[in-house]
Amino acid sequence: MEVHFLKPHLAINVRDVPTSIDFYRNLFGLEPAKVRTGYAKFDVSNPPLNFTLNQHAFGESGALSHLGFQVSSTEDVVAVRQQWHECGLVTRDEMQTNCCYATQDKTWVKDPDGNEWEVFVVLQDNLPEQAAVAGTSLPNDHATVHAGASCGCDIPAARGA
Repeated sequence: MEVHFLKPHLAINVRDVPTSIDFYRNLFGLEPAKVRTGYAKFDVSNPPLNFTLNQHAFGESGALSHLGFQVSSTEDVVAVRQQWHECGLVTRDEMQTNCCYATQDKTWVKDPDGNEWEVFVVLQDNLPEQAAVAGTSLPNDHATVHAGASCGCDIPAARGA
């Protein structure tokens, strides 16, 4: 029997649902489909996503590395960045960056709880692993591009871990 999945579901903990609703309304460009005390649901059609906010106390940061949307071109990255700017979100760009063994163009935003979201395009994939730069555990290209920065990659040393 083949299972027909409708869309991925992502539930994140947030400190304050109303504050997070404001951010995610701008991020997704739509109103939440459901709002209850300590809960909100966004039913996103593009990309398909069942996304929920759950109010829950937590420390400085959780185990979540980052979230993102892969798009098909740099023009798409720039278009999303422009939409975010028009909604008042502050973006951070990384163009022609070598991250996660791929060359990418990307832009980032942070939600009210510090969760980072990226929109990115992969320009060249499967870059070879390189020797670590002295004093780091990062490959040469990653350490050079992201020295001291929080790039959002899931390489722990790149996030200051």
